Amino acid sequence: MNQPGFEGSYLGAGAKISAQAVLECKICWHVYDPAQGDETRQITAGTPFTALPHDWTCPGCGAAPEQFMVLRDTGRAEDAMAQAIARLEADFREIYNGKMRDVPLCNHSLHVQAVGFQPWQGHYLGVLVAPWFMNLVLLAGPDDNWTALIAGTKELTGFPSGQYEFIHNAREQVGGYKACSLFSPMNDFNSQMQAVDVARAVMVGLFDPSALERLDEGSRPMLPDTPAAVAQAPKLQRARPLERRAFITGQVQG
Repeated sequence: MNQPGFEGSYLGAGAKISAQAVLECKICWHVYDPAQGDETRQITAGTPFTALPHDWTCPGCGAAPEQFMVLRDTGRAEDAMAQAIARLEADFREIYNGKMRDVPLCNHSLHVQAVGFQPWQGHYLGVLVAPWFMNLVLLAGPDDNWTALIAGTKELTGFPSGQYEFIHNAREQVGGYKACSLFSPMNDFNSQMQAVDVARAVMVGLFDPSALERLDEGSRPMLPDTPAAVAQAPKLQRARPLERRAFITGQVQG
């Protein structure tokens, strides 16, 4: 059975468009928005383009669905980020179970969790919590090709709160990615909830322009109402050498 195709839209690969995809007829420019549906055919709001009846045609000119092109697809970007995050978590769970579980460095009250990821300048930015580290992580976005990243290469990246040193890495499932050390080891964290709260606070502080001024003054209010170890996160972010890079990236000897 042939799958539905969309001429000019992902080369006919209908599976690559999400339920939120808005499409436009290339003949008469009629727009089908799933949020509105199609009153002429009594198609209810919320019906994805891929779920339209097999005999549905363009209300403007009668063209077949194959003549429609993708106008925008916000759902596809969300799906792509969710998939990238899932690969990241799966990869580091595998590292923990295969190499790190018996390493004294680990805090076994914690588990691998991606926190606060969001699109940023075409990439996906967030914090990865693991039993042996907490890192800021940049994952490749839809238009990135990070297959040629050389592990260990250092790169300074600017945010409103200052410059941060990221290390290039690559994993089998994740592919190329960039990581900035926040904490390692994780012994000062008493629970997963505490670690996640700190990760969320880091994501807020990262985009706070006033944090840079506070850091230069040597103050510690970037992460209020957190333990003393947590308040050191800004200093650790400031482009320092990553002495424990082998542990932070999970590249330890089995």
